[in-house]
Amino acid sequence: MKLQMKKGFALTGAALLLALSACSAASTSSTSSASASVSASSQASLAYDSSVSTGHTEFFVRDNGDGTKVIKDYTGKEITIPTKVERLANAWHANNQVVVLLGGGPNLVATTEYVKTIPWMKQVFPGIENVAAPVKTDNSLNMEELIAAKPDVVLVSNTKQREAVENAGLVGVQIGGWSDLSGVQKGISLAAEVLGTQGAYDRSVQYNKYQQHNIDLIKDRLEDLPESAKPKVLHIGTGTKVKNVTGSGVIIDEWIKLAGGINAASSVNGMKDVSMEQIQSFAPDIIIIGGDTSEQGLETITSDPTWADIPAVKNHRVIRNPYGTFNWDRYSAEGALQVLWAAQLLHPDKFTDINMVKETRDFYKTYYGYDLTEDEAKLILAGDPPTKK
Repeated sequence: MKLQMKKGFALTGAALLLALSACSAASTSSTSSASASVSASSQASLAYDSSVSTGHTEFFVRDNGDGTKVIKDYTGKEITIPTKVERLANAWHANNQVVVLLGGGPNLVATTEYVKTIPWMKQVFPGIENVAAPVKTDNSLNMEELIAAKPDVVLVSNTKQREAVENAGLVGVQIGGWSDLSGVQKGISLAAEVLGTQGAYDRSVQYNKYQQHNIDLIKDRLEDLPESAKPKVLHIGTGTKVKNVTGSGVIIDEWIKLAGGINAASSVNGMKDVSMEQIQSFAPDIIIIGGDTSEQGLETITSDPTWADIPAVKNHRVIRNPYGTFNWDRYSAEGALQVLWAAQLLHPDKFTDINMVKETRDFYKTYYGYDLTEDEAKLILAGDPPTKK
């Protein structure tokens, strides 16, 4: 993959990182107590305890006393599952990252084809390549493959999937449906309850505190930010469809606003294709491209003259979103890092003490047990895979 863009035209993820990091290095000795606690929160890695958890989340209903328990899923449906799941199938792309974060990677017996293609997932959890993938790239479910994996529980993203799983005689737990940052915390808690280990429970508590701390930190620092100081941000979900923009009603809209921005496409509901005329009328100050094809999107936008007069393009503010074991910018455990990254991108003067390279390295060590090098963290922040040169 090419790293060079049209000279002087757009800011690549790596260049952006360098620009944002410069002030962090200079202010290391004067880091505020608030930001210091962000790092401390992620550095305090917990030893993993694989015993049956004595702690429970809001999704616990009761222990049956026979090696099973009753929990509630996303919909409130009560389901009986083992007190500690040994064999777990995960039919939702985004939640596989959560299971690995909670220490349940070795318990995965089925996943999705898409998850097995994510470079950083394979780097952090090589075992994913040996896991069956009954969920295909078109999201269809190969039931024979799923049954052959012999899962104790199947985590699903919607009611249709759950019904298909149940009709096949398997236990389905719907974990998908939340569309905001607080929903990520609920999803983490539900996944921990399903796994049933003390380690998963402890990590879920630790993670939720870390994410909430970051959210509260941003709110505190931007509390008095006037509307006139908020840049208009256009989010594009994939580099292969640069006119597919993100509007209101989704988690991306939430973190744009949290980070002190205005969603330029707020009149759009969800992720939708729009016309070039609409994009021009949005007049975004910053364009953020997500997904694993963000480099392609950057090339498309910066080389197409129809985009040339848009403020974000004219001012070299077309940015690739970080991408790790999953997309940072949508429902993602790494959304705890996304909010910090976005806030620093939009208002660097308010977050000079936040070092995103360090935050990313601390996060990967704490939750994945993976020692990212400084260069690897920079690749993730630039939206690049491990092999990027």
